[in-house]
This record gives sequence, C-alpha cells and structure tokens, in this order.
Amino acid sequence: MDMRNVHVWKTVTDGEKREARAERFGGRWRFQAKLRSEAVWTYYDTPSLEDLEELRDILWRKYQRKRLPWDDVASLDKMLEDRRAAEPAADSPATEPPTE
Repeated sequence: MDMRNVHVWKTVTDGEKREARAERFGGRWRFQAKLRSEAVWTYYDTPSLEDLEELRDILWRKYQRKRLPWDDVASLDKMLEDRRAAEPAADSPATEPPTE
C-alpha cells in the first residue's frame, strides 16, 4: 500500500494557473508548486502563508471525512502558528506616534 499523503490544490496567479502540492512524510511537510508555463517544480522550504492556509482547509475537510489522521492537521496548525508569530501584524502600526 502506498503511504504517500499528497495534497494538491490549484489557484490562478496573475491570470496563469498554478498547481501546488504538499506531502507529509516522516513527520515533515514538503511543499512544491509550478505555474502551467513552467516545466520544473519549485520546492519551498518556507511556503507562503496563503499556501499554508489553503492546505489547512484541505486537511480539515479530509479529517472530517476520516481520510486523514489528526496528527497531520495538528502539525500544520503548529506550522501556521509559528509562521503567524514570525510575521509582524499587518493591521498594527510598527511604531506608535508620539502623543503630546
């Protein structure tokens, strides 16, 4: 039995179709993506926040249908939490203006 756990989703970026894949093997996630016009897949050590959120949605739906273990969802939740903590909040100002 093939134990590969590959998740695929497609988006449109700048009018061009983009296919992304994520695979969890040996407790680690591996991400890759390519545009339709590209011949070679690009591998990402640090996937975009949008890709992580899209994968989280896919994993949650598969988990609800009992097609995926909770460990996969939990490990991705940890990645999302770490990623969001590393990025500055977009809606908060970097510095407070002085008050008089």
